Amino acid sequence: MTSSTVTPALLDDLTSTAVRDGVEKAVVGAVIADPDGRVLLLRRPADDYLGGLWELPSGGVEPGETLVEALRREVAEETGLTVADIGNYLGHFDYRSGSGRRTRQYNFTTTVTGHTVQLSEHDAHQWADDEQQTQASSAVQAVLGTWRKTAA
Repeated sequence: MTSSTVTPALLDDLTSTAVRDGVEKAVVGAVIADPDGRVLLLRRPADDYLGGLWELPSGGVEPGETLVEALRREVAEETGLTVADIGNYLGHFDYRSGSGRRTRQYNFTTTVTGHTVQLSEHDAHQWADDEQQTQASSAVQAVLGTWRKTAA
């Protein structure tokens, strides 16, 4: 893989900027692509907050955990896949969580070992091509647009 843009200095800057911006909760998201350029998307259960939404594997950063540690843990928990490498930082987006907290999701490219997805929190997954990726939120679509530009 090409050199990563994820450095300790970047991670420190992201964290300190979030504090300054009043972000109450940090979330990490993983763009995981297969060899055909399709991206793994997960569907939230209908009875969950934002039920039916297709999203990246993502989840909250626990107290005392770094963004990188959270990314590795969340990918494993939600998909059963193991992060082998973290590539590039693809930007972030802000939203209100189900509990109303100001949340910032940091998104990174990742490569994984294994191919069999084992869901624990979602009710479906797909390896989405460009057209299927339009099922995700506009924020996730913007992240995927950045990913396509960096992958080219």
